[in-house]
Amino acid sequence: MQQVRFIDLGLIDYKQAWDFQEKLFDGIVQTKISNRNLTENQQQPTNNYLIFCEHPHVYTLGKSGDEQNLLVNETQLKEKQATYYKINRGGDITYHGPGQIVGYPILDLDNFFTDIHKYLRYLEEMVILTLREYGIESGRSEGETGVWLDTGNPLKVRKICAMGVRASRWVTMHGFAFNVNTDLDYFNNIIPCGIVDKSVTSLNKELGYEVNEEEVKNKMKNHFVNLFQCQLI
Repeated sequence: MQQVRFIDLGLIDYKQAWDFQEKLFDGIVQTKISNRNLTENQQQPTNNYLIFCEHPHVYTLGKSGDEQNLLVNETQLKEKQATYYKINRGGDITYHGPGQIVGYPILDLDNFFTDIHKYLRYLEEMVILTLREYGIESGRSEGETGVWLDTGNPLKVRKICAMGVRASRWVTMHGFAFNVNTDLDYFNNIIPCGIVDKSVTSLNKELGYEVNEEEVKNKMKNHFVNLFQCQLI
């Protein structure tokens, strides 16, 4: 059973959380580099982290993203009290804001399995299983990451959780954004993930009431532990 340190940063500025991620990520990578020159008995174990947080209004654009998918200018961003960052994860543009559970697993996949595809499917499954506990059936959309509702109906399909990760030397960072009590109006200012023909939704919108976010986090943590066969500390 691998140990994963759980950290809840609460509401935190996006750049502050990104810097914190980078620090933990770099620490794991440096340990792995140092271990290469040591015998197995001398090698230091690498740490694993699961970070939950929430951000003030912010738009982030991944490496492969198109800036045209941000539909507002700098002045309009200020009016909406939102910030904008180009970042080093995969994927296109997305929105983070209050009422959204953002998760940053910083894992050394050498401690689990060295398969990014499997890693992403596990993160999706964690959200799918959590939604099922609220009586909502969700799934995957072929060729796209994240968690979706009504994937069999092109007119109704909508995304409830976006994903974008970075991995180097099998160490992960960035992660997922699960819309729980999110103000979905902010998604009108972007073409989410560069996908023009699908909408977004939230747990709140689907259920018709405000959801206890701590309860959702606990459910997600339980599924994370079962999927990754780890212990949260």
